[in-house]
Amino acid sequence: MPSSNGENPSGPLELSEVLYIQTKDGGELPFEVVGILEDPDENTSYAVLMHDAHEEGDGEFIVTDMEGNLVDDDALAQEILDEFLVFAEEAGADGGAS
Repeated sequence: MPSSNGENPSGPLELSEVLYIQTKDGGELPFEVVGILEDPDENTSYAVLMHDAHEEGDGEFIVTDMEGNLVDDDALAQEILDEFLVFAEEAGADGGAS
């Protein structure tokens, strides 16, 4: 999956990195890494990416592993996204303080 510079990621994804996801109609959409969540029980990390759809309203989210591969398990992806959204909401409510 190419990154913002058109090359395949050479290592784990990082915050603010942009991946271009190919759509079914042959186009590409830019998705920016907006969060990285770790599962200490499984010793794995996941990236949450968002496509900011200015004209279309709300943004669209996807969940990948740290190499940029989409998470195939829909239930797992939704669980990761839900955790991210709760964390983001709490961080916003706290003014971003840790």
